[in-house]
Amino acid sequence: MRALLAGGAGYVGAHTAVALLEAGHDVVLLDDLSNASAAAADRVAKITGRSVPLVVGDAADDDVIAAVFDAHGPFDAIVHLAAFKAVGESTQKPLEYYDNNLNTTFALLRVGIARGIRSFLFSSTGTVYSDPADLPFTEESKTSVDLSNAYSKSKRMNEVVLEDVARVNPGLDVTVLRYFNPVGAHPSGLIGEDPKGIPNNLMPYVQRVAIGDLDRVGVFGTDYDTPDGTGLRDYIHVVDLAEGHVAALEKGAPGYAVYNLGTGEPVSVLQLVASFEEAVGREFRKEMLARRPGDVAATYCDPSKAERELGWKARLTIDDASRDAWKWQSQNPRGFEGD
Repeated sequence: MRALLAGGAGYVGAHTAVALLEAGHDVVLLDDLSNASAAAADRVAKITGRSVPLVVGDAADDDVIAAVFDAHGPFDAIVHLAAFKAVGESTQKPLEYYDNNLNTTFALLRVGIARGIRSFLFSSTGTVYSDPADLPFTEESKTSVDLSNAYSKSKRMNEVVLEDVARVNPGLDVTVLRYFNPVGAHPSGLIGEDPKGIPNNLMPYVQRVAIGDLDRVGVFGTDYDTPDGTGLRDYIHVVDLAEGHVAALEKGAPGYAVYNLGTGEPVSVLQLVASFEEAVGREFRKEMLARRPGDVAATYCDPSKAERELGWKARLTIDDASRDAWKWQSQNPRGFEGD
């Protein structure tokens, strides 16, 4: 199989490229590098010993995508990972989020279908689920576009579009993967999460505390109805997540399908911090803070459909993720900037 990975130089994209290459498939990366580094493609090639073409361009531009097909195609599949993803930022910049996150899908579908792709794999999110009473979330749990931020809304809007597209293209395999909380890094330490600015997510924030760039870990909310009072989340190792993409592409069939990719075993904020402290070998300064507006006590999934239909199951733990993330961060304190 030959796959075009839009957003392929990003965090999930680079790990997915490694997983596909190691499974014997061919990949080409398309990325505008707005939140990624070209060095990621070189690192993927180093890990796999395989050629990894990178095209720098906008996945919302039909002409750019068509040029990639002309130069590197044909492609059997498109894996769409080219989204803006900072939840907080999306509440301040909704137009930019809707513009990018929807128009990339439209362009990739227009060109891909015209050029005869067989599979379209979409990176979605568990934040499309709208009723906390549904825990653990299954693929049949309630979803909505009446959500708290433009990021989540844009993902759900894309899912609606993709279901309609699949309905009128019966030979096309359209698969939506609802991620929960990707963490960790490749065990080689060569690729990992490298956000620009102050991280929005917990583990990369803790990583910056570990190397001294930030002086403390802020714990938002200590009075939730959870075992230790802090929020529970379904943290999935990015290597497991990447392997979920391979399973979906290899086992997919024509039609529209949705899968949760998570562990089904929630971990609290304090448990994650303790795991990372164990990996590093020292404790971090922590500041207990009030809940943030919009945060919920717990969110985690039932991933059994992916195991049943794709033969995929998360196998790595939060301690594996902490170990691998620390190896990445300690070997690359400035991320990909050192390349």
